[in-house]
Amino acid sequence: MSKRIGLLGGMSATSSQLYYAELCRLTQARCGGLTSPDLILRSVDFAPIEQWMREGEWDAISDLLIWEAKMLERAGAEVIALATNTMHNVADRIQDHLTVSLLHIAEATAASLVSKGHQRPGLIATKFTMEQSFYTGRLSANGLETLVPAADTRDVVNGIIFDELCKGAVTEESRAIYMKVAADLAFDGADSLILGCTEVGLLLNESNTPLPVFDTTTIHCEAIIDAAFSEPL
Repeated sequence: MSKRIGLLGGMSATSSQLYYAELCRLTQARCGGLTSPDLILRSVDFAPIEQWMREGEWDAISDLLIWEAKMLERAGAEVIALATNTMHNVADRIQDHLTVSLLHIAEATAASLVSKGHQRPGLIATKFTMEQSFYTGRLSANGLETLVPAADTRDVVNGIIFDELCKGAVTEESRAIYMKVAADLAFDGADSLILGCTEVGLLLNESNTPLPVFDTTTIHCEAIIDAAFSEPL
């Protein structure tokens, strides 16, 4: 029997759909048959959270997500994960209020990079993830030197995420922009590329970038499934 997964999502809904599909795929690949993950999904309304992000109201976001994560734990979740990179800004606060583990996406990503011998990943993500230490600090603590695009490019990348990808909109124009960003990071010395927003994989993959790609959605889901199927201590 696997542990019950509590997935805190809706940030965006597109991201949660990607997570659910990947968790189902990984469970099927591991177990075969008609097996699917034992999972509780709590999908919150992203609109007020996005407004709080723009206003810097991280305490309000933290309070909400702590409440929701505790509700998942009360419902029997034994492994909890945030289906988003940016909301890991409050991951430590959430973990402080749980008795079960919150699986941190940056820790899983760092472990994957280190295991494959990379040291200077480029990062494409929201401005919050690219500019604040809650994410890059975790990578640095694992011996990684993270490269991010220039400030004006970060604005463009961020706009595409919130105006298009979070709404499930995929355009070839935006794909070309992201491909150029990835190429510039490679030129600047990146030895790998972190798709550091769970929707970025809608535009970029191994076939259209010059660097080895580390898709955080896939990496996080693999860590979640590994934890769910791990033996109890």
